[in-house]
Amino acid sequence: MTAPDPAPDLDTVLGKAVALLRAFRVDDTVLPLAELVRRTGLSKGTAHRVAGDLVAHRLLDKTPHGYRLSGGLFELGMRAAPERTLLELAMPFLQDLYERTHETVHLGVRDGTEVVYVAKIGGHRQARSPSRTGGRMPMHCTAIGKVLLAHADDEVRAGVLGAVLERRTPHTVVAPGLLRGQLARVLETGVGFEREESTPGLLCVAAPVLEPDGHGAVAAISVTGPVGRFRPESHQTAVRAAATALASTLARRGGADRQR
Repeated sequence: MTAPDPAPDLDTVLGKAVALLRAFRVDDTVLPLAELVRRTGLSKGTAHRVAGDLVAHRLLDKTPHGYRLSGGLFELGMRAAPERTLLELAMPFLQDLYERTHETVHLGVRDGTEVVYVAKIGGHRQARSPSRTGGRMPMHCTAIGKVLLAHADDEVRAGVLGAVLERRTPHTVVAPGLLRGQLARVLETGVGFEREESTPGLLCVAAPVLEPDGHGAVAAISVTGPVGRFRPESHQTAVRAAATALASTLARRGGADRQR
C-alpha cells in the first residue's frame, strides 16, 4: 500500500484544492468557510475562490452552513480500480460472514501505518464502533491492523514498533515487545485480536487476505462485537475461512487477468 499522503503544495492551485478536500475528516459533515481557512492555512479569499471552483466541478456542495464533500468525489472514488475490484469480489464473503455471525464485519487495507476501512456491514444490534467506510485507524490497536502489520515488510514493522504507540484506551498495547509478541502469534495462528484497545467495550478478531505467494496481505477481514455478548475466539474459524476464500478468488482473478 501507499505511504502517507504528502502535505499539499499551497503555492499551486491544485495544492490549494487538495488542501480544502483533505480538510474534511471522517466525522465531518459540513464545515464553514472559517473552519476550512483555519485547517488549511489559506486566506479567506483564496479558500472561498477555490471552494467555489470545487463546487462548480461537483467535488464540494455549498450549503447554508458551509461546505460538504460532494457526490462527485464518491463517483471518482468508486472508479479507483484496486479498491473497487477488491470490494466487488469481497462483498459476497462479507455478507456471508455477517449472516453467519450477525455481528459487525469489516474489510480493511493498509495505507502507510494506518488501516483504511473499505467496507463495513452491521445490523440492528451492531456494536458502537469508531470505524466507518473510508475511515482510518492506527494499526497497532486494531485487529485488522495487527494482522496487516504482521504480514507487512520488515521496514513497515520496524517503523511502527520503533515509534511512540498512541494509547487510545487503558487497554491499548503500547509496549513494543508486547505488540511484537502479538504479531508473532498472528503469523502462527492466522488470526489477530483486539480487546478494547481502540475503543472501550469493543472486541474484535481478524484474519489476513493473503497474497498468492502467502508472504503479504492484500487486506484483512474482521468481526467485531461488544464486551459481554461477543466472544471473538468463537468466530476465528469463520473469519479465517472468509479471508482464505477471498484470497483464493483474488488469486484466480489475477491469473485470469494475466492470461488476457
